[in-house]
Amino acid sequence: MNDRGIRTILVLAMPGVQLLDVSGPLDVFAEASAQAGRTAYRLEIAGIAPGPIVSSSGARLMPDRIVGDGMTGGKIDTLLVAGCPKMPDTAPLQPVLDWLRREARRARRYGSVCSGAFLLAQAGLLDGKRATTHWAVAARLAAAFPAVTLETDAIHVRDGRLRTAAGVTAGLDLALALVEEDLGREIAKRVAAQLVMFFKRPGGQLQFSRSGESLPSGRAMLQEVQRYVAANPAADLDVGSLAARTGLSARHFARLFRSETGMTPASWVESARVTAAREMLESGAAAPKQVAARCGFANVDTLRRSFQRHVGVTPAAYRRHFGGRA
Repeated sequence: MNDRGIRTILVLAMPGVQLLDVSGPLDVFAEASAQAGRTAYRLEIAGIAPGPIVSSSGARLMPDRIVGDGMTGGKIDTLLVAGCPKMPDTAPLQPVLDWLRREARRARRYGSVCSGAFLLAQAGLLDGKRATTHWAVAARLAAAFPAVTLETDAIHVRDGRLRTAAGVTAGLDLALALVEEDLGREIAKRVAAQLVMFFKRPGGQLQFSRSGESLPSGRAMLQEVQRYVAANPAADLDVGSLAARTGLSARHFARLFRSETGMTPASWVESARVTAAREMLESGAAAPKQVAARCGFANVDTLRRSFQRHVGVTPAAYRRHFGGRA
């Protein structure tokens, strides 16, 4: 914070950046200044080279600062790294990592939005820390950087000076949490109201994820069984019944199924039933009790437990948020 009480928020935008990862948080901070009745934040974008930054959508951003030894500008209060769709597959330049380490040490707090967590991890800034990222790339981050404790269902995570957000719109949630830290709950609530967003978003990011859905895999006869399960979630789908459709013994079928799909038959069936339940709830036409009966769950309590394990929210909450006619 400078002597006028203005905090500088700097967002590092790499080539191919997701535009909303930059504009979303900055709009939250800008609205916070409006609600506070003063300039609470100075908002800046950093690029790695002079000239426009071309985003993943093709829209262009003009950087206020350029990464490098000659970077000018005041002290950074909050440094955020915006995500890029291709960031998990991109090897960063060493000068960028060096700059990121140096500026993260100097800033009051630092963090990332979406896949921007990969750049922090490559710089070693997530080692020994709790963090999150977009559900679609979370497994890759966990595998590549085992020193990071990944919270895959979190919308955003705070660990000391580190702040990380899940995918894209979660950057708005993170920025709102930072506003609450800086300016208080009432101003943050007014910002949320003005931007028509949740003050505290219910549930985690698993409710938006499709990564847990099981697609047919393995040899042809196993895929045929999987397609039958997906089409008939309310049928008798125990191991013996499924094995009978292949002409194999239950024991041989279960062993073969697990070796080729990486899941037990029971786990695959549960996942398929949850997928069917999500589709019914999204239509908004059926209550959870009806969904349980039509998707093969013994009762609504069984549906609720399975649904929360896979999706992270209750069926009723999911229907309220995603139901087309709810």
